[in-house]
Amino acid sequence: MARDAIAILDFGSQYTQLIARRVREAHVYCELFPWDTPSGEVLDLEPQGFILSGGPASVYASGAPRLPDYVLAQGVPVLGICYGMQLLAHRLGGRVAPAAKREYGLAEVELGGSDDPLFGSLKPQNLRVWMSHGDRIEAVPPGFEVLARSANSPVAAMGDLARQLYGLQFHPEVVHTDRGQEILHRFAIEVCGCTPDWTPIAFIERAATAIRAQVRTGRVVCGLSGGVDSAVTATLVHRAVGDQLTCIFVNTGLLRRDEPEQVVRTFQEKLGMRLVPVDATEEFLAALEGVTDPEQKRRVIGERFIRVFEQEASRLGDVRFLAQGTLYPDVIESRGPERQAASRIKTHHNVGGLPEDMSFELVEPLRHLFKDEARAVAEALGLPDEIVWRQPFPGPGLAVRIIGEVTWERLETLRAADAILLEELGAAGLLRQATQQAFAVLLPVRSVGVMGDERTYQHVIAIRAVTTKDFMTADWARLDHELLARVSNCIVNEVPGVNRVVYDITSKPPATIEWE
Repeated sequence: MARDAIAILDFGSQYTQLIARRVREAHVYCELFPWDTPSGEVLDLEPQGFILSGGPASVYASGAPRLPDYVLAQGVPVLGICYGMQLLAHRLGGRVAPAAKREYGLAEVELGGSDDPLFGSLKPQNLRVWMSHGDRIEAVPPGFEVLARSANSPVAAMGDLARQLYGLQFHPEVVHTDRGQEILHRFAIEVCGCTPDWTPIAFIERAATAIRAQVRTGRVVCGLSGGVDSAVTATLVHRAVGDQLTCIFVNTGLLRRDEPEQVVRTFQEKLGMRLVPVDATEEFLAALEGVTDPEQKRRVIGERFIRVFEQEASRLGDVRFLAQGTLYPDVIESRGPERQAASRIKTHHNVGGLPEDMSFELVEPLRHLFKDEARAVAEALGLPDEIVWRQPFPGPGLAVRIIGEVTWERLETLRAADAILLEELGAAGLLRQATQQAFAVLLPVRSVGVMGDERTYQHVIAIRAVTTKDFMTADWARLDHELLARVSNCIVNEVPGVNRVVYDITSKPPATIEWE
């Protein structure tokens, strides 16, 4: 099925994924590629335009990422952002040099020059934008004109209108830039001429086609966690290949209170899928005994998952494929194959934690979707609200919310505290809009307290609640103090062995959402 698309070349910017999000919010399909991806892989997309991301290098430095020859050779529109703009200038005969004063954070740009389709009706007003650069363009290449300037950047935007080549020194993809979404929308729609047909329904049709092409007549197992990611994956695979799919739900012992029963009931009774429940609690706890390092926990759990799947699949006959709900943030944070230059933040059990000798071929239809896109697909598939809006839950479960060794006693303590938090947030109507993810963490410390006129020396629970749109960045939720007090009182009074509750007020970055 043909579709309009834009190729985004990644030169290492921390904001590259946001560019993809903004383009997709304009309902235009796009894909991210490392800048040195072989040309054939990129051109298979048949892009109607290119976006060049920012990056930390200087274009004139030895060994700096370069502009691939095929980009300009295609004769389609190109938009360079920050480093991408400097690449265009450097390649086409402009002059890039270190700025006397670096420019980071908010700045004001003055739009000027002739009418152009990139800024359109935004002129002649000034815009507050987000800058992040140490170099600047001193002279534009032949055929270009200056479209915007700031106090520190004589060329804050440039364009060759005849060849439809544009550059922005600022970052339109971040929310701090006024009308940034509109600028990217105009590039995708007005400049590149893309049809805005990237919708959940279109994704479902294409995903089902791709799954059928990959699986053919093979049999598939899908690891269900009960969350929206695995539920959407299972539903897409079921829609594509029907009874060739068998879902396997593994009770690791690391789930939230009452979760195993809820998952089985939902998928068997409400969705009518073939589901095999497996209780592997003792196996997982035995494998985690003595393990305290978070990366090792993820590797242990990832391998145990695969071994359980292999064992169950062997009872089903010849099963070649494993479907799982890997999302794009999982791939990025695990430094997946398509982003080797990025720093690994943590290994996700379903990406970097998979054993190399597993016997399955992976089916990952959500691998390039963000969380909110997965939810939109879930709604389009008609999945129940309790799945669509279920609080996100990491694949390794409570193991990465217990700092230190995982034991059954510590799991029960955390389960009880977490249930109280979610119950109070739910009663206050805060589980969907005000907090996109909320949970309790059991810390590896004890604190002195006084309960019943006696000294106590007991566990500490940390509460984490964040607001986010895409889970790539997040801010801590400003919960009402009375609500926090109520949660704290309930946990201390009702959860044995806990005498202190603290609230995490750290954003992402610098922290991650999960503690491990």
